[in-house]
Amino acid sequence: MTDILFYHLTESRLTDALPPLIEKSLERGWRVAVQMADTAARDAFDAHLWTFRDDSFVPHGTDANEFAEKQPVLLLTGDENPNTATVRFCVEGVPAPDPSAYERLVLMFDGHDQAQLEAARAEWKRLKADGHKLTYWQQTPEGRWEKKA
Repeated sequence: MTDILFYHLTESRLTDALPPLIEKSLERGWRVAVQMADTAARDAFDAHLWTFRDDSFVPHGTDANEFAEKQPVLLLTGDENPNTATVRFCVEGVPAPDPSAYERLVLMFDGHDQAQLEAARAEWKRLKADGHKLTYWQQTPEGRWEKKA
């Protein structure tokens, strides 16, 4: 069964919190898909991944590039899974795709954005009603993840 995690950003921004989680996923040997709300957000995050830390390299591409299926990390705006990702991050209020296609599904949302909070609550209710086991993680004041439910 797919692990479904909700990550509630309260202390940092998506651009700070998501890259380390992507790196950890790659360290575990997982292929990653990150579904963004739109192409502008996708392209901005694409640029950010090249420069977010001097000592890091996150091999990635977007669904607008050639060879999307070969990317270990793919940034996209639709529900498809061209790189056969095993972990999928849905951010910015993006609804979850069919969880059965992944080992892990992470819904990450900004606690300071009312629309994202409402979208996350709706997804929690929908996925729970479908019989999935869910966990909820919230940032501590130090920016670490703490399991709350």
